Amino acid sequence: MEINQALHAALLISNLEKSQHFYSSVLGMQKVDRELKFPGIWYQVGNFQIHLIIAATIIPDAVDYDKLGRNRHLAFSVANLEAAKQQLIAHNCQIQMSASGRSALFTQDPDGNIIELSE
Repeated sequence: MEINQALHAALLISNLEKSQHFYSSVLGMQKVDRELKFPGIWYQVGNFQIHLIIAATIIPDAVDYDKLGRNRHLAFSVANLEAAKQQLIAHNCQIQMSASGRSALFTQDPDGNIIELSE
């Protein structure tokens, strides 16, 4: 077997409007048209997609809140980490700088899914 590309990651969400605001307005991701019958929203990031799927129950799976990077998370590259940090702060998002000292930060979407932004 030879895996040659990551296609998408699916995240469970509880509120489509809150999640759409976070991923569209705060993170600035591009929405993708979808023709599926279950509620959700898709986003395109380069050659990769994020599939947000409505779920009746969301069970947070973070095990280390002091170091968010040691939990399951999605990581994205940003051109300017300081600008990304200020955008998150302007939208009242909690941030945590990488504990390793590298140029990265962690935040959470409205359902607690952890997002890493790295320069």
